[in-house]
Amino acid sequence: MAGFFAKLKEGLTKTRENFVGKIEEVFTGRKKIDEELYDELEEALIGSDVGVHSSLELVERLRKEVKKRKISQPSELNEVLQELIAELLGEEETLNFAEQGPSVILVVGVNGVGKTTTIGKLANRLKKDGKRVIMAAGDTFRAAAIDQLEVWGERSGIEVIKHREGSDPAAVAYDAVQAAKSRNIDVVIVDTAGRLHNKVNLMEELRKVKRVIEREIPGAPHEVLLVLDATTGQNALQQAKLFQEVAGVTGIVLTKLDGTAKGGVVLGIRGETQIPVKWIGIGEGIEDLRPFVPQDFAAALFNRSDEEGEI
Repeated sequence: MAGFFAKLKEGLTKTRENFVGKIEEVFTGRKKIDEELYDELEEALIGSDVGVHSSLELVERLRKEVKKRKISQPSELNEVLQELIAELLGEEETLNFAEQGPSVILVVGVNGVGKTTTIGKLANRLKKDGKRVIMAAGDTFRAAAIDQLEVWGERSGIEVIKHREGSDPAAVAYDAVQAAKSRNIDVVIVDTAGRLHNKVNLMEELRKVKRVIEREIPGAPHEVLLVLDATTGQNALQQAKLFQEVAGVTGIVLTKLDGTAKGGVVLGIRGETQIPVKWIGIGEGIEDLRPFVPQDFAAALFNRSDEEGEI
């Protein structure tokens, strides 16, 4: 089986064509590094879903490196830009867990981004890592979400705490936390509704769920993960800003990175919200949700390395 790096590289093919293709067009055939080059690079980055703020920051950092390293050839800029992108994305950030007792991961995001599927895959991964896991069907407004979580539970042998459709999500979270405390469970993953049409309702609902969880387990939730769909590009960035405001997001899971040309949004999210991308999805399989490693992402994006093995 090919290593995960190879799969990541393959999954980023369309993003590479869009993102790196536009950048290489700017650099190719030029004799010198001038203002026109920087202006065109800025436009290319913005056009690749990187976002205005992150594009300006990358170009500014590139200017400084060019001066510092005394670079004169445009052909040398690709490698420098790859380094700067890895830097902008920061270090790999793992999930936060409680030092003792159950850890609670609250998962938020709009409908249709792959939230419930992400919970199922994450729960399966944590179980394989030796943790005892339960899932809470807190999206009580959609019967399909409850049913979908149950299917994942059956597939992975993980219990799902649920109530009827239309029940209070905070009550589901309460029952899940109580079950975790009484059964020596390591991790509780709580699904939430993804309605965005009324921000006030969403905010109040999430606050109530968080309040109930924290009352039962001080310091919880230990993670608030926002699931975003990479194929939506700038919409994903707007969702990140909204949920950062209403939910206190601690990490992002970016799904559907494979097959999209809009993977550059990873940079926009990190640069404009400072929220770390912690996990990425690059396929339909249960193993295709993996921790996000910025250096590997940058290397796969620029298609530089074939030496990496299994991650």
